[in-house]
Amino acid sequence: VQLQASGGGLMQAGGSLRLSCAVSGGTFNRMGWFRQAPGEEKEFVAGINWLSGRTYYSGSVKGRFTISRDNVKNTVYLQMNSLKPEDTAVYYCAAKNGIVSSKWNEYAYWGQGTLVTVSS
Repeated sequence: VQLQASGGGLMQAGGSLRLSCAVSGGTFNRMGWFRQAPGEEKEFVAGINWLSGRTYYSGSVKGRFTISRDNVKNTVYLQMNSLKPEDTAVYYCAAKNGIVSSKWNEYAYWGQGTLVTVSS
């Protein structure tokens, strides 16, 4: 199983970025994006039910970020709009089966992380 995250970079506050997570070698019914800022714990950002497309967001990103998936490309996206300096973190995609969860330790598979830096 491999999760390949990409799309991070440096952006000014108010800008947009789109992260991608290509999944290979396995199928999962739950995908999530997490982030970890320096000195902080890993934080749930958004999740999606791969089959139904139902989405879940943390309060800090709801209305600004959108998670989606492409069943043909086996890829999950995180569209991030209206970026803020506090969104600066390493972003990870993760996969699991079973019920929806915002707990990082319930996800079995992880991508390598992609750095997002938002300047003020």
